[in-house]
Amino acid sequence: MIAELPLTMFAVFGLAKAFEEGCERLGLPAVVGPILAGIILGPGLLGYVQPNELLNAFAELGVMFLLFQVGLEVKASDLIRVGGTAMLTAVLGVVFPFAMGYGICVAWGFKSIEAIFAGAAMVATSVGITARVLAGMGLLAERSARIILAAAVIDDVIGLLVLAIVSGMAKGDVNYAALGVTAALAIGFTALIGGFGARAAGHVVKRSESLRVAESEFAVAMVLLFGLAVLSSRIGVAAIVGAFLAGMALSESVTHRVHDLSYGVSELLVPFFLAGIGLHLDLSSFSKPSTLTFGLVILFAAIASKMVGCALGSASLGRTEAIQVGVGMVPRGEVGMVVAQIGLGLGVIGKEIYGVTVFMAVMTTIAAPPMLKWAYRR
Repeated sequence: MIAELPLTMFAVFGLAKAFEEGCERLGLPAVVGPILAGIILGPGLLGYVQPNELLNAFAELGVMFLLFQVGLEVKASDLIRVGGTAMLTAVLGVVFPFAMGYGICVAWGFKSIEAIFAGAAMVATSVGITARVLAGMGLLAERSARIILAAAVIDDVIGLLVLAIVSGMAKGDVNYAALGVTAALAIGFTALIGGFGARAAGHVVKRSESLRVAESEFAVAMVLLFGLAVLSSRIGVAAIVGAFLAGMALSESVTHRVHDLSYGVSELLVPFFLAGIGLHLDLSSFSKPSTLTFGLVILFAAIASKMVGCALGSASLGRTEAIQVGVGMVPRGEVGMVVAQIGLGLGVIGKEIYGVTVFMAVMTTIAAPPMLKWAYRR
């Protein structure tokens, strides 16, 4: 494994950046390139690189730094101002996809538990993909972009609770008291960091000036990043939410040097996150025409349900911004694949549902960047 690491990194990073350059030259969103590179290198086509724990670790670090970097560009006060709209957007963006995914699978003849897992996989938005595109287009200051980010964080919390319920149902044991505690901790943690994190981080950053270690401010920022990521994962929220909150807490106090250093780390690690999405797609699952048809129906439902649900939730913004929010919530990315992997591991979903769910997660991730570019064309 260790001996093959440099070669694997060379292949994944090199091809991801080459495809990113190609997309830029063709006028396509750069985020699409590394995902296509992962599909080509992985089981989907060449089979040269297989998903493994090492690449998954690089991918997880990549999305954490991506969300931290995005958080550095966002003020907590900006998100709080759009909190009500973001909450409604997130809730409707969960209800519509779950209902549609469940209904289609039941109508297709799958077992109820498989339909529930498919619906759960369609629930949570991959905030990393949308954040990457919006940051690349310089749109993070837009009102609709702030609502997308806030709704995606709320969406992630709801999605993890849905996953906990679904997993408990599969095991025949749902602990609603524990779920209630987890929900309360998740909401309290997010609200606490969002409301008071910037003030506390400002005091810490000011004191870091007296430290003698090299790049002391960046070192303190990294401690906060990893610390909040650990805390968020321990209370039942994804680590990337903690990373985003850490960046947001530091956004008003750190110097531009921290932004530059974080950007450099992101440029190294994010291609592994994006390529990792493509690596999980195995096209052999679609050898039967009926599976391909089912996959396309689920893909269309995944896109339409998020767009409609989230656009309705943000309808008060007006038609244009509501569409932008709906499109921004489309990508499922790694979140949908995690749900599929848990279902497969528990033995409650078959390979057909697993393959279709991964296909949906990858294809919504590829489709979202061009759709975002179209939605923000003005």
